[in-house]
Amino acid sequence: MVTDTEFILDGINQGCVMLADGEFFIDRLVKYVGNGRTRWHVEFRGHRVEFTTGQLKKQPTFRRKMLEQAGVLPPQRAGGDYRRWAIELRKNAIELPWRDRPVDAGFSIDGLVSLGGDRWTVEYQGKVIKFTTTKLRRQTSFRKRMLLKAKVLPPQLDTVAYRKWVDWLIQNATDAAPQGGDISITEKSWLDDLPELAGWQNEETK
Repeated sequence: MVTDTEFILDGINQGCVMLADGEFFIDRLVKYVGNGRTRWHVEFRGHRVEFTTGQLKKQPTFRRKMLEQAGVLPPQRAGGDYRRWAIELRKNAIELPWRDRPVDAGFSIDGLVSLGGDRWTVEYQGKVIKFTTTKLRRQTSFRKRMLLKAKVLPPQLDTVAYRKWVDWLIQNATDAAPQGGDISITEKSWLDDLPELAGWQNEETK
């Protein structure tokens, strides 16, 4: 696996934008709390980069993620200087509840499994969330339950797009295997198959 340092050096070789100390000013840091998790969103020139507390504390990881997602390389600081900067940054963060966290634009479940009747399980990053058909078909219920059980807020789709997505999921659902076994469907995102439903990805640019 490529290390943070190797990734950064590769980015430099490809001509990424390197910022000096006086050029790197983030717009704001938002701390999203609740549901047993804390996430930090660094907002920089229209980009929103998400960090865990551990990632924010580690300078190589911080620089790598900013390079990867915002296309800029923050200045290299001395260890103690970076720690003080990161502490001051966190002290001045804007704190918001988890439910106000922006949706995950890359949201994609791993699979839908039919338990028979009107019972289903949604598999998402190792978690198994139970649904009835009614709750699965109601977007509000689906989003609330995913936020409660999996700590992720799916994107808001218009009613027709959501209904098409759920129908696609149900048509491609896997029946629960009696012995357990491998019951996951393809990991390919449903957006790859239904590109016309991806309009919400462009909402921020409107």
